[in-house]
Amino acid sequence: MHPDPAPAVAYLSRSETGLRRLLLGTSVFTMLMTIPQVLTIWVGQKAAGVSLLSWSAYLASAILWFCFGIKKQDKNIYLPCVGWMAIDIAVIVGVFIYG
Repeated sequence: MHPDPAPAVAYLSRSETGLRRLLLGTSVFTMLMTIPQVLTIWVGQKAAGVSLLSWSAYLASAILWFCFGIKKQDKNIYLPCVGWMAIDIAVIVGVFIYG
């Protein structure tokens, strides 16, 4: 018998659906909490004390999670990674310009 081609997401329980919503909310919240760092760099033109190594590691992690989310076809994984990659790149480029 062939496996059911329907995505696993179609079979989520209520608790899994609630957890996915919580994870999405947490992703959005943490991205919003990171915006002040980006604004400090780009508006204030101050990147002193910002670790290029740390933000590069965050970017590498977001890229890996993005690839994993695409492979699993899970929007709850790969969509937030797009936002994180944009934020990480903004910080990294800002460090190069204003650091």
